[in-house]
Amino acid sequence: MSETNKLHVKKGDTVVILSGKDKGKKGKIIEALPKKGKIVVEGVNKVKRHAKPTQKSPQGGILVKEAPLCSAKAMLICPACDKPTRIKKSVLASGKIARACKKCGEVVDKDK
Repeated sequence: MSETNKLHVKKGDTVVILSGKDKGKKGKIIEALPKKGKIVVEGVNKVKRHAKPTQKSPQGGILVKEAPLCSAKAMLICPACDKPTRIKKSVLASGKIARACKKCGEVVDKDK
């Protein structure tokens, strides 16, 4: 893991999983954990957790939720060309550095 703890993907990005039991699945990132180098993707890497009944959840039982997975296993899907792509850094007219698609050159970060 790098010292800067930066991820190539952000919360809200759509990604495709490259390896593991969920290979080929697409989903939206619901949480990014840059200190750990992991992401949580909607509908991917589901695990079962057994919960005892508490005052919050008096029913208890088996809960199914998404677990974090390594960010290197996910590849960003470009919103413009709708293909999995690597990113490049490009300088906008305002002077800000933004992420751009390597295939079509379209800026991924529109209003950020």
